Amino acid sequence: MRASRLLSVLLLLQNRGRLTAEELAAELEVSVRTVYRDIEALSAAGVPVYADRGRTGGYQLVDGYRTRLTGLTEEEAQSLALTGLPGAAAELGLGTVLAAAQLKLHAALPAELRTRAGHVAERFLLDVPGWFRGIESLPNLAELARAVWHSTRVKVRYRRWDNSEVERVLDPLGLILKAGNWYVAARRDGTDRTYRVSRILELEELGETFERPAEFDLAEYWRVWSEQFERRMYPRVAVVLLSPLGRDLVPFYLGAVGARALRETRGEPDEDGWLRVELPVEPGAPALGELLRFGPELRVLEPADLRARIAGAVAKMGENYG
Repeated sequence: MRASRLLSVLLLLQNRGRLTAEELAAELEVSVRTVYRDIEALSAAGVPVYADRGRTGGYQLVDGYRTRLTGLTEEEAQSLALTGLPGAAAELGLGTVLAAAQLKLHAALPAELRTRAGHVAERFLLDVPGWFRGIESLPNLAELARAVWHSTRVKVRYRRWDNSEVERVLDPLGLILKAGNWYVAARRDGTDRTYRVSRILELEELGETFERPAEFDLAEYWRVWSEQFERRMYPRVAVVLLSPLGRDLVPFYLGAVGARALRETRGEPDEDGWLRVELPVEPGAPALGELLRFGPELRVLEPADLRARIAGAVAKMGENYG
């Protein structure tokens, strides 16, 4: 553990130049006293590190000194797949490992490429979760990730959509991060299924390994499952008229499903600019709420029962505002 930390101190000084003991301690999540001991150990090992005294001082390497001791550990190499998703890496328990891997990778780059990589990091940021959403509690995610990696069978207590709870024995095959939410693809009783990680209330590793199916392709599985999920979520079609403003609101109110329906519409707007569109909608009350969001920018034509419910809701709102 200490050898890894000494290497991190060396690479931090190599990559960033002068750093104070307090800055090094914050980066490594250790005490300042530990940093002092580590600097002494590096000096004793022949590393040309020296201290500048004073308010603006700190530790730095002799100009021109560079180490090539940048070999990645197995975990660090694995974590590099998540370099664009630091939040996801932290949720998986790989945040510190990822930071160490990035530091070693940065140290191995030629000076010009290091500068360019730094410019990219300063100018581009990937923030996956959507707006106005709370952070899900995921106490079992890191343990589940280990089970996926090592093909370890697990038993979970899972809360279903109707809030009932069930126990399941799963062979976890892969983890997916979709719009800020984590899902696990797992095989149960010979069938591949998808579970939302935030609904896993308890997880127990059973100490058994399973043979990962050779034919399983995580990306293809997720593509097919997502398409089927959309069809289940939007089993009905509402024929509507949309104003120009209503069409602009479709991606915001109905997401990718609505935007795709709009793109696939082949008709032309009428003389007032209204366009006839077939929109996939959820069954029951959710469809009512989704379409009412458009206010006067949408008119439902079919089906008749949905049109009647919209008309009834609008009439009731008119009464409420008298």
